[in-house]
Parts: sequence; structure tokens; C-alpha cells
Amino acid sequence: MAFGISPKHIRNLPLDNFTQEEFLVISLEVAKKLDWKIGSTGEDGFLAYTAFSLASWSEEIELKITQNGARLKSKTTGNQLVDWGKNKRNIESFVSSFNEMKNSFTQEQLAEKIAVLQSILTSQEQNVFRNPVTTKGKITGVLAVFKPAKGFIITPVLIDLNIVVFILMISTGVSIFMPENESLINWGANFRPVTLDGQWWRLITCCFLHIGIFHLLMNMYALLYIGLLLEPLLGWLKFATAYILAGIISSVTSLYWHELTISAGASGAIFGMYGVFLAMLSTNLVEKTARKALLTSIVVFVGYNLLNGMKGGIDNAAHIGGLTGGLIIGFLYYPAIKKPGVPQIKYGTIAMLIVLVCSTSFVIYEKIPNNFGKYEESMKHFSSMESMALEFYKLPEEMPKEELLYEIKNRGIYYWKENIKLLRETDKLNLPSQLHERNRKLIHYCELRIKSYKFIYKFVNENSHWYHDSILFYNKEIETFLDSLK
Repeated sequence: MAFGISPKHIRNLPLDNFTQEEFLVISLEVAKKLDWKIGSTGEDGFLAYTAFSLASWSEEIELKITQNGARLKSKTTGNQLVDWGKNKRNIESFVSSFNEMKNSFTQEQLAEKIAVLQSILTSQEQNVFRNPVTTKGKITGVLAVFKPAKGFIITPVLIDLNIVVFILMISTGVSIFMPENESLINWGANFRPVTLDGQWWRLITCCFLHIGIFHLLMNMYALLYIGLLLEPLLGWLKFATAYILAGIISSVTSLYWHELTISAGASGAIFGMYGVFLAMLSTNLVEKTARKALLTSIVVFVGYNLLNGMKGGIDNAAHIGGLTGGLIIGFLYYPAIKKPGVPQIKYGTIAMLIVLVCSTSFVIYEKIPNNFGKYEESMKHFSSMESMALEFYKLPEEMPKEELLYEIKNRGIYYWKENIKLLRETDKLNLPSQLHERNRKLIHYCELRIKSYKFIYKFVNENSHWYHDSILFYNKEIETFLDSLK
């Protein structure tokens, strides 16, 4: 059982007194017998892919032949960390079938097959993108994941940024396993009430925050896998642009869909990159057989994570938004990738995408109703008017009767009535049922205050103790209500 970033199994094989050409044609016959799909063939070997089944997830088989022997490698095309022995079984099946078949051909038959193969190699059109998965070979050790290299620049930079932000968070006391909501908001999470309150930059910062170490590790592995496949195909500039724009699209989608969800994590942007790659796999930019193997693996990964995202606590809106945005970006990138030598197409496409995504996001951002933000503003206004109404209790005892009655009626009772109007207007907003219930309770509280103030007014105006018990009754009701809010 192999473990790692694209688990693999490698075995060196002797040529068994065959020439390189003879070994190759026999190996191709073995691959056909095993029902492997040949992706590309050269004079020194071939690439093939196993069929997708419960026992196999379209592993990539690479055969390299030299004068000294052959090197056979089987590795996964999916992003699973463990291969459960599939790659080793592929190698063993090949060796067993080769030993059975190697003596079944005459020299004349081998010569004939070599001639046919050479004719095919001479005439076939080579596709520069025929083997995108071999870029995983750049990862030669753990440190290589974090170190930019040629064809692999932006992916390690993004991984490093996410890790640095997480380290900074925990260094300030944020929980390493389950950060509190307040901590996430303070560090730049996407939350409609504050994001729509002029803090648009949260649409980007939230893509670099993670809700615990496990969330970070899962996202960074998914980013590493898609980065190894996609960055060499796109180039660093198109890759970086696609990542940021997909992150913005995912954040805006989450903002539009959720009223009170705190959203954080790179998964929306990462889903966007999977969307870009899915768009690439629907074109001829990737060799046909490799395309089928990768497409199966990517679709299974995306489908599983979207279904898993239907559970509580996962922002599937961001995933779907990022994936959809990535698909659009990928298709719009196609002309620039097809003609890499024309900079006008490359930079024009990037500029068009930036303008398109930013302008569309701005329009949506402006149109999203911030009901909770309006509610918070109303509550601040409520608190301010409540304070002004309660200033009656701070008035000096020696204040003239007329002035005291004026304060009770035109300041105290007035502001309690204004608060009732405010709450009834606020209740028209599309708010969670809990807040509507809170509004009703606060209206009842204001009504109790008004009744208390009216009896106080009569008490002062008539200088009569007949109202004393009524005042005590309503004050007790108010006290009970305030205790229920604690």
C-alpha cells in the first residue's frame, strides 16, 4: 500500500535479451491484454491508464525503456493519499502477463509489429499537453511543497500564505482546532452584516482564513493537487488570476446566499481551480486518454465534496459559486492557452476577466439586502432613545413640577413611543424568527415603560398616592422582563 502525494509503485525490469523495440511492442500487447488505455507512445516507452472501477481509479502507468532495462511506474491520477495497493497490483499484473506473453511471438511477428509501431510514431501528431500529470514529479520531498520552482510558483506561495496567516492567528490566542466566531470575524471572515457595511475586502481575506488546523490541512492538500496539475498548463499569471477571481466569486455567492453564516477558507477558490481544470478537460488541450482518466477522478472528487457539503456547518454556496466561476474562467482561458505565443490574447483575456468579475461582483454586492446590518443599526438607535427616555430617573428631586411633567411626557413617554415605531418598522425586514420574537418582546417592554410613566405623571400631577401601587406593579413587570433577557 503506497502513501503520499499521488501514491505510486515503481519497479525496474530487465529487458530479458530483447531489444528496446521488441520489449516495447510486447509491453504494448500486454497493456492491451490488461485493458489499459494507451495515452501516448514514444520510441522509449508509453503512457497508459487503467479502466475506472471499484478496484481501480484510472491509475497512470508509465513505461520508460533504456539500454540497461525498463522502469515501470504506476501512480494514482486522483488526489487520494493512499492507493490501497492498487499501484502494486498493476505492476504485478503487468509482470505476470509479460512473462506469459514474451515467448508467444516469433521474430518475424515482432519485426512486423515494430514496423507498424514505427510507422505510427512517424505519422502521429504529438500533443504538447499529452501528459499533464507528470508535473507531480516536481515534488521530491516535503520542503518542495513550500518552495516555488519553475512551472510551480503560485501554488507554494498560496500554501505558504495560508499557513502563515493561520500561524499568526493562533499566535494571538485563536484556537488551533475550533476558532470562535468573533475571532474569525476579527481576522477578516466573510459575514454579511459586516462585509456589506463597507468592508468589501473580506471577500478576499476570508479565502486565506481557516476554521481550525484540520480545515487548513484538507484545503492545502486539495490546493497542492490541483496546483501541480493546473499551474504548468496555465502559467503562473493565469493561475494566480483565476485563483483570486474564483475566490471573489465564491465569496460573493456565499454573501448572497447566507444572511448570518460566517464564511472562511480557501475551499471556494480551490473549487474554482477544479472548475478551471474541468473546463480544460472538456477540450483537446489534454491528451484524450489522459483526459478521460483525469476527468473521472476530478468529477468524483468534486461530486463527493459537494454532497458532503450538504451537511451542516459547510458553506456549499461558496463551493458551487467557485466551481461555476472556475468553469467560466477555464473556457474563457482556452484561446490564450491554445495560442501561448500571442501575448495580446493572454493579457487581453486576463484584463477582460478582471473587469467582468469585479464589475459583476460590485453590482451583486450593492444589491444584496443587509437586513441584519439594518437591524443592528436600529438596535443602536433603540438603545440611544432608551437612554434618553431613562434620563428622567436622573432628574433632581427639587425640579419644579411643570418641568418634571414636561420631561415625563415630552421626553420619557415620547421616546418610548418612538422606539415602538422603530421596532414595528424593523419588524418588516426579512429577519430570522428569533429576531422577530425579540422585537415583539421589546415592544412589550416599551409598552410597560409607557404605562409606568403615565402613572408617574399622574402621581406627580395630582400629588396622590393612589397611583403608588400601580407604579410598583409595572416596575416589577419591567424588572422581571429585564431579568428574562439576561
